[in-house]
Amino acid sequence: MNVAAASPWLRIRTIPEVAPSIFRQSLLPPSTSTSSLCYSRRSSISFFRRSFSVSSSLTDAAAVPPPPKRVEGEVRVRFAPSPTGNLHVGGARTALFNYLFARSKGGKFVLRIEDTDLERSTRESEEAMLRDLSWLGLEWDEGPNVGGDYGPYRQSERNALYKQYAERLLNSGHVYRCFCSNEELEKMKEIAKLKQLPPVYSGKWAHATNAEVEEELDKGTAYTYRFRVPKEGSLQICDLIRGEVSWNLDTLGDFVIMRSNGQPVYNFCVTVDDATMAISHVIRAEEHLPNTLRQALIYKALGFHMPYFAHVSLILAPDRSKLSKRHGATSVGQFRDMGYLPQAMVNYLALLGWGDGTENEFFTLEQLVEKFSIERVNKSGAVFDSTKLRWMNGQHLRSLTSEKLTKLIGEHWKSAGILTESEGPFVEDAVQLLKDGIDLITDSDKVLSNLLCYPLHATLASPEGKPLLQDGLPEVASRLLAAYESGEFKSALEGGHAGWQTWVKSFGKLLRRKGKSLFMPLRVLLTGKLHGPDMGASVLLLHKGATCNVVASQVGFVTLEERFKVLSEIQWESFNMDQTVPESAVAAVPN
Repeated sequence: MNVAAASPWLRIRTIPEVAPSIFRQSLLPPSTSTSSLCYSRRSSISFFRRSFSVSSSLTDAAAVPPPPKRVEGEVRVRFAPSPTGNLHVGGARTALFNYLFARSKGGKFVLRIEDTDLERSTRESEEAMLRDLSWLGLEWDEGPNVGGDYGPYRQSERNALYKQYAERLLNSGHVYRCFCSNEELEKMKEIAKLKQLPPVYSGKWAHATNAEVEEELDKGTAYTYRFRVPKEGSLQICDLIRGEVSWNLDTLGDFVIMRSNGQPVYNFCVTVDDATMAISHVIRAEEHLPNTLRQALIYKALGFHMPYFAHVSLILAPDRSKLSKRHGATSVGQFRDMGYLPQAMVNYLALLGWGDGTENEFFTLEQLVEKFSIERVNKSGAVFDSTKLRWMNGQHLRSLTSEKLTKLIGEHWKSAGILTESEGPFVEDAVQLLKDGIDLITDSDKVLSNLLCYPLHATLASPEGKPLLQDGLPEVASRLLAAYESGEFKSALEGGHAGWQTWVKSFGKLLRRKGKSLFMPLRVLLTGKLHGPDMGASVLLLHKGATCNVVASQVGFVTLEERFKVLSEIQWESFNMDQTVPESAVAAVPN
């Protein structure tokens, strides 16, 4: 048994008697064959819709440019999404790991668009993916809108290159023309199934004579290009995450690299692209692991230097199935629209399968670059926990400077139609008061609206309000109304926080109350709620809201003046201490 690969991380074992001669000899230099990839011998192929287009001459196809020489020790990684939908969080994590690895090694992060699926690929999807990557802060060094020395960076613009390398493989004997019809191929699968064998190609055209091939070409019979695979032996790679991975070659069969319509197959495109872009490390999702077998064979046949492979585990749903749309939001764009911060998304995605070995879970992008290593990426699946993501977003939100947080939330309040201004004293005080209850930017709508409303009747009618009624709430309300009508209360608020504290202390002495027995009834009477942020700051903010005139009219803001009017009109005797509380009233009590 011979080892037919010189790379330290690729090993192909073949049986000398059964392995094709191409795996027992050095790669032959490309010749100037006049063969082509289309239905007949014409040298031009063109397609409609964002199609691939090849119009190079046959001599051009033979003059294959050598792949660029890889600089020893240089790290070049790539993220290669297909623009057939939105950027999934799994794809975003793959992009992030590539980015972190490149930056941590002083290397290059390349973005390549794999748009070979002509029916599903759209430029709109591509642009959305680029926006999402930029939003996450994952700026690429080479790729669309940036350029670089290894372009073009869209597969749809590289078909001439694929044609050239396919011709090279044909001339060297690594691939051959297959004229089998779809009906013949289906029959092969049925026979294999009956014999309980893998559904591999039978090799009908693998040993055809030149005369047989010429006969089909003269007829104009459509054909594909198939890669010759050794019938026995195995292939082994050393994955940077999963360790040694091996496959038996007899399960594969000769596979197609160019379709009969001239379009290259995914595995062939990827291999040529990675080699000609001098990619040193291929970091991708584990669902691509089976593709490595075909790609490794193509690397060997073309004499390309193999990159290192690292296959990252899938992101799982809480039920440990593959995360999908049925589990809720799964795309980066959805989370952005829901109010998540890019730095929180980056932090959380990095922790799905990676950790720095400490208990720390809070990282900035810069810290991740400093800490990241591929050796600490876990090969087990990582569960996506939306609750933890929300918590992490709150941590990042509150870590922002006061100026940034105020600007972010103020602009949101204005765009949501809650406020008429996005900045000013009211906005600043509101953000500082309410920020602990905000994990998402969109949460700020609810917490501010909750502060501005006054559900006093619902609170009093609830079971939680009954103890307060029994503890002399009507008396506290009477004394509070007197303080308001005398101007004492308003004067205290004009004095700010110090004025409020002085008044509360004096009011407590008047009622001979302190602590909870003083603050609970005051909270209910002034805010209409049993719970909430700091009461003094809340009352001062309500006072400021009325004087600044920044709250939109449609929000339902109940000013302090209107609240005292409600208090003055309450018929306390109507609240029977033993009455049954209506269910609707209980549901209306805000927390």
